[in-house]
Amino acid sequence: MKIISTNIAKPQTIIWRGKEVSTGIYKYPVENPLFLGLEDVKNDHVIDRRYHGGKDKACYLYSEKHYAYWKNLYPTLDWQWGMFGENLTVEGLDETQIRIGDIFKVGETKIQVTQPRQPCFKLGVRFGTQKMVKQFVEYGYAGVYVRILKEGLVKKWDTLSLIEQNAKALTIKEIFILLYTNEPNKKLIEKALNDKNLAESCKKDLQKKFL
Repeated sequence: MKIISTNIAKPQTIIWRGKEVSTGIYKYPVENPLFLGLEDVKNDHVIDRRYHGGKDKACYLYSEKHYAYWKNLYPTLDWQWGMFGENLTVEGLDETQIRIGDIFKVGETKIQVTQPRQPCFKLGVRFGTQKMVKQFVEYGYAGVYVRILKEGLVKKWDTLSLIEQNAKALTIKEIFILLYTNEPNKKLIEKALNDKNLAESCKKDLQKKFL
């Protein structure tokens, strides 16, 4: 896996249900390296820290291979990397293979996988329709949130090298399915909730849904 784009955002104000709302969803590519801090990406703007940023969701990665699918659905959009709000667009990222707790070295940093992305209305705003949120769930490939174990700079073309695999953990894809399924697998839910590496907010969402 390697980074093919580094992306940040300036805060923008949108109108949502008659109210002004600030968002950092409008990310755009930059040529400068990004500094991955313990709770966010330096010079990026995390607006709503209930759902973004913090130690469990300090940086968001999305796979470049999914772009072709979405471009086919939304061919008239002004496409660029960062469209999904990701800080790092990554070549070769596969949610069916990456597991909760996996640790990668990238650039100067060490990052650990914590959970899949859970889409909200702001993704729909970016795409011009709220049906996008449902489509994102149905597509099933959500990208990856990570915590930062070692701060530092990352840049375009840096390679993500797996240095520790949490082989017994659920994959990002499996966690994403659990979050949105109406047919719960109790064994998998228990396994997820007992995983110390799964983001706490993700555990709470699973508990609310199934317990």
